Amino acid sequence: MKKFSYRILFRKESEGGYTVLVPALPGCVTHGDTIDQAIEMAKEAIDGYIETLKAHGEEIPTDEETLEYRLTS
Repeated sequence: MKKFSYRILFRKESEGGYTVLVPALPGCVTHGDTIDQAIEMAKEAIDGYIETLKAHGEEIPTDEETLEYRLTS
């Protein structure tokens, strides 16, 4: 089975916990009460997302061609 690697982004929420976004997988968003829990939830969300794509015969996006830059204005 091919392994996939994805960049995940954490956003600390005012009500507590962290929202996790997976930019390469549109709509793949999850939440955890702690960073560790958020990481585990992200793994589960990514695995489920990939399984769904495979079941529908769709292409699996990757982060391989993604460049990242932080711009401050």
